[in-house]
Amino acid sequence: MRVLTLIVDFVDRRLGVRELFDKELRGYLLPRNVNVWYTLGAVLLALFGLQILTGILLLIHYVPHADQAFASVQRITNEVPFGWLVRLLHAVGANVIVIALLLHMLSVLFMASYKGRREFTWLSGFGLFNLAMALCLTGYLLPWSQLSFWATTVATEAPGAIPVVGDLAREFLRGGATVGGQTLGRFFALHVVALPLALLGLIGLHLFCVKRRGISPPPFGSDYRSQELPAAFVHEEHRGGIPFFPNYVVKDAAVICFFLALLLGIVFFAPNLFFPPAAFEPADPFVTPPRIKPEWYFLWAYQTLKIFPSELIGLGVQGAFMTLLALLPFLDRGPERRPAKRPIFVTVFFLGLLVFVAISVWGHYS
Repeated sequence: MRVLTLIVDFVDRRLGVRELFDKELRGYLLPRNVNVWYTLGAVLLALFGLQILTGILLLIHYVPHADQAFASVQRITNEVPFGWLVRLLHAVGANVIVIALLLHMLSVLFMASYKGRREFTWLSGFGLFNLAMALCLTGYLLPWSQLSFWATTVATEAPGAIPVVGDLAREFLRGGATVGGQTLGRFFALHVVALPLALLGLIGLHLFCVKRRGISPPPFGSDYRSQELPAAFVHEEHRGGIPFFPNYVVKDAAVICFFLALLLGIVFFAPNLFFPPAAFEPADPFVTPPRIKPEWYFLWAYQTLKIFPSELIGLGVQGAFMTLLALLPFLDRGPERRPAKRPIFVTVFFLGLLVFVAISVWGHYS
C-alpha cells in the first residue's frame, strides 16, 4: 500500500489525478432511487472488453482461409491450452451481450429514458445495438462450419429481394455470386478491424452523451415529477444524490459478476447450448444440412421474411420497424415518463415484446 500511495502521489503532483477522481467519480451524483437496470451499461462495457480480449487471443491461432479456418478452430478447441475456454467465452459471450443489449434497450423504452432532449444518446445506443448485430453476423461465419456457412448463405440472400440494387447488395456482402473464401476474408476484415473500431467510436460517443446530458432519473416514486423540455442545453444534476463511487460502483460490480456467472455457468454446464450438431461439421457448399436456422436473435427477422408472400414486403416491415425505433425520441415528445400514466405506450410495448417472442419461437420450430 505504501508503494501504491507513492505512485499515486507521484502521478498526482503532475496530473492532478486525485482532483479528477473526486470530481468525476466521487463527486458525480446519481439519483437516489436509481435502480439495477441502470447497471446494464457497465455490464455491456465489461462484456465488450472480454470479447476484445478473447478475440485477440483467438487471432493468434485462427487462420482466415476457407481451406484452413475450420481446422484452425478445431485446433484451438482441442490442442491449444485453454483454447476451448477462450473460444467458448467468445462465442457464448456474444449471446450474453445480445441478452444484455436487449434488456438495456427494453428498460430504456419502458422508463422512457430517451426523453428530455436525449435523442443523440438514444441514436448512439441504437447504433451500438445494430453494430453488435453486425459483429455477431460477421463472426458467425468465421468457424467455417456447416452451420455458419449455410446460415450466412440464408442471411445474405435476403438483400437480393430489394428492387434494382438487390443483386448488387447481395454480391457486395458476399464478395461474389455465392458465399465462399472471398466472403470469409471480407467478413474477417469487418469483424476484427472495421466494426470493432466503429463500435469503440460509438461507445465513446454514447458515454459522452450520457455524461454530458446527465442520467435520466427513474420515473417511479412519490418524489418524481414530470419535467418540461428545457429551452436550451442543460446538464441534469441530481443534488443530494448518491456518489457514483463507491456507492453505485458496488452495484455495477455485483450485476457484472452476475452476468459473468451466467456466462461461466453456460460455458461449464451447458457448453453446447448455442452449438447445434451442424456447428461441428466443416462447411460443404454441396450439402445443405436440414432445418438450418440463424442464431436466436435473428429468428424474428428470418420468420418475418417467411410470413409474407414476398421477401420484399418482409424486408419493408423490418425496415419500417427499425426506423420507427430509431426515430422514437423525435415522435414521442410528451414530458410524461411514468408507465402508469402512459397506458397506450405500455400496452404497445408489451404487445410488441410478445409478438417478438412469438415470432422467434415460430421461426425456431417452423
